[in-house]
Amino acid sequence: MQRTYKTRPDDARQAQGMSTFDTKIAVLLRDDLEPWQRLNVTAFLVSGLGATVPEVVGEPYEDADGVAYLPMFRQPVLVFEGGKETLKAAHERTLSRALPRAVFTADLFSTGNDRDNRAAVRAVPTAELDLVGLAVYGPRNGVDKVLKGARMHP
Repeated sequence: MQRTYKTRPDDARQAQGMSTFDTKIAVLLRDDLEPWQRLNVTAFLVSGLGATVPEVVGEPYEDADGVAYLPMFRQPVLVFEGGKETLKAAHERTLSRALPRAVFTADLFSTGNDRDNRAAVRAVPTAELDLVGLAVYGPRNGVDKVLKGARMHP
C-alpha cells in the first residue's frame, strides 16, 4: 500500500499550536534496503545536516529536574523512499538547486570508519555513485521538487 504525504493547512497547524516551516528536512532512502540499513543510513545522513546547517538545530533540552539534553532538529525530518532511479534523479535535482545535501552510498556498508567512508565516496565520479540514501535541506517547495517521484516511507 502506498501512502501519500499530506500537510495540514497552515491555519489548522497554527490553531493547534504547531509551527509551519518554510523549509524542509528530508531523507530519501532506496526502497531495497534492509530495515537496519534504513535506520543506519538515516542517522548518518541527518548528522551531516545538523553539523553543517546550524539553523536546523534548536535549543538544548532540560527536564523538570534540571538534567540537560542535547539539542535536536527544530523541525520534523520527513523520510521518503524510492527506487534507484528515483534516488539518482533526486540527487541530480539537489545538485542543480545547490541545496545542502548528504549522501550515503552502498560502498559505505563495507567500510568501518569515517576516513574510509570519505575515501569510498571520493573514489567514484558523481554520476556513478551507487546511492542508497540522500538527505536534503532547503525551501519547502525546492525540496518537494527534488523528491518528485518518491513516496513517504511506510
